Amino acid sequence: MKFIGRPAPPTGWRRFLFRAPIHLYRLRLGWLFGGRLLLLRHLGRVSGKPREAVIEVVEHDRADGSYVVCSGFGPNADWYRNLLKTPETTIRVGPRDKRVTAVPLGAEEGGEYLAYYAPRHPRAARRLVRFMGFEVDGSLDDYRAVGRELPFIRLAAR
Repeated sequence: MKFIGRPAPPTGWRRFLFRAPIHLYRLRLGWLFGGRLLLLRHLGRVSGKPREAVIEVVEHDRADGSYVVCSGFGPNADWYRNLLKTPETTIRVGPRDKRVTAVPLGAEEGGEYLAYYAPRHPRAARRLVRFMGFEVDGSLDDYRAVGRELPFIRLAAR
């Protein structure tokens, strides 16, 4: 694994594309994403205003209803920092809203989640780690190392 630099948050037309799924969720079309994406509703840590972000699901535990997500822009992503300040929030997966509590995961656990995710979604995993500023050789050890560098959060059902 080689770190080549964290990307800047998208601006302009890229920001519009990144935020397009939010509008689909608002139109009640979240079912189009299946279980791969979720709409996170959270409070701004400074403003206290409601915010929304669509995030890719790394893992869904059907037994306890929790979801694991990763901050691809690192620990400085606004949604991640907002959840650290106010962990009680809601998500929408497909057509359903769920009340959840955000629980940050440790580096080792994050590494295991990314190593588990990579073989199930190989193309998405390659694009994801490249986008996050890492080069990998495709081995599970490389994905595990990248996962240790990224902040993961479990969204546990309340």
